[in-house]
Amino acid sequence: MGLALAGPAWADAAADYAEHCASCHAETRMGGTGPALIPETLGRVKGLDQVIADGRPSTQMEGFADRLSADQIAALVDYIKAPVENVPAWGEAEIAASREMAADYTPADKPVFTADPMNITLVVETGDHHISVLDGDTFDVLDRFATPYAVHGGPKFSPDGRYVFVMSRDGWVEKYDIWSLKEVGRVRAGLNSRNIAMSHDGKWLAVANYLPQTLTILSTDTLEPVKVDVKARDGKPSRVSAVYQAPERKSFILALKDAPEIWEVATDPDAGPYEDGYVHSYEKGAKESFGAQVGLFARRRIPVEEPLDDFFFDQGYKNLIGTNREGTKGVVINLISGGKVAELPLPGMPHLGSGITWKRDGHTVMATPHLNEGVLSVIDMTDWSLVKQIRTDGPGFFLRSHETSPYVWADVFFGPHKDEMHIIDKQSLEIVRTLNPAPGKTVAHTEFTRDGSHALVSIWDDDGAVIVYDARTLEEVRRLPMKKPSGKYNVWNKINFEEGTSH
Repeated sequence: MGLALAGPAWADAAADYAEHCASCHAETRMGGTGPALIPETLGRVKGLDQVIADGRPSTQMEGFADRLSADQIAALVDYIKAPVENVPAWGEAEIAASREMAADYTPADKPVFTADPMNITLVVETGDHHISVLDGDTFDVLDRFATPYAVHGGPKFSPDGRYVFVMSRDGWVEKYDIWSLKEVGRVRAGLNSRNIAMSHDGKWLAVANYLPQTLTILSTDTLEPVKVDVKARDGKPSRVSAVYQAPERKSFILALKDAPEIWEVATDPDAGPYEDGYVHSYEKGAKESFGAQVGLFARRRIPVEEPLDDFFFDQGYKNLIGTNREGTKGVVINLISGGKVAELPLPGMPHLGSGITWKRDGHTVMATPHLNEGVLSVIDMTDWSLVKQIRTDGPGFFLRSHETSPYVWADVFFGPHKDEMHIIDKQSLEIVRTLNPAPGKTVAHTEFTRDGSHALVSIWDDDGAVIVYDARTLEEVRRLPMKKPSGKYNVWNKINFEEGTSH
């Protein structure tokens, strides 16, 4: 295989992989709760020895420096870089063959419950791979359904709020009918996937994949694949870090992990033309171009200086904010012109995917936590200047608010203060209260009810709970036992892209 490992050394590395890595990355190395560890997805990744030794912040990847020697780690790096004999093909035919529609599903004519269907909140319970369906007024559990293994990324609702789509790290996509409280079906859109996005009209669901290195687009009606594609300008495949819905632009926006490009994929049949090469006009009405794409799923490439991850968008989807791979800065890209507008001083690995916006002093500001620093950065989106960095008791993962609330809720996900939730005044940018509802346990991820009257917070533990707070008084109202609840998603807030909700 062209590697230094052979004989006993190879056997030792295989044994170390089986003991320390297989539970998350699978015995086949094709990925499970963690990503696939094969050359197709690791070819451009640097510093693998350091990742194995020290772990990766904001992920479940722990460090093994206390259990593996430097030589063992080096051998593991060679082992996971070695080709595997059979990487399964996973194109349109394989995806279509995996489709499983529920034989006993019959759509209801109206909701089978009396609760407000626009105020339903879904709670992802990672402890035993279920989702609980909550009445947003009474907080009673209307249903609890099984999901594919290891749900990853936020569920996405159809524009009318009736259906929800859930994706797992191993690429399964499940469709669930909230009105009927029944699963509709599921399909495996990839082998190792990142997240999903819904088109503006609800007709298409996009799935970002690490393995294979593709974007899969599914029909939301039938779950059948209609397009599977990703090749960078140089012809090489790239992992897709994430796909986002841009309803104002009638498109999907893709972050490519391995290429200095941003992709915009149209969900509008009248889109384009998007030229992929030189455009030359000699006279009025005359144009010569190469590689133009038009219509549904037409692809536009936006070149950037380096690959960008973890996008955030302004409310009108005119500007995109992304971070570089090292997580040392933010870059603002105008989606209309494709040009860079500004660079933002955002060291400490900003988590833009959890960024939120609100109005302050007549300006729209955005805020983002940092995964490596106990700080929240607040940016004026008028001139992209730094308004303030709010010091917190440790690095956080999620921010949430609501247009009716004067507060931002910020968890302290990492470190000794993981049991805290900071309450921050939107105008003064000061921490006005710190909640500690479950000492010693991780407290994270806030979601509001439709009207913003209540805030729901997770105790991220196998013996956990969802805590319901009065969003005005900040007093606990109810505690719902759950199996390691993580994200919570309110139908109204999500389909209306409410201020204070990440998109």
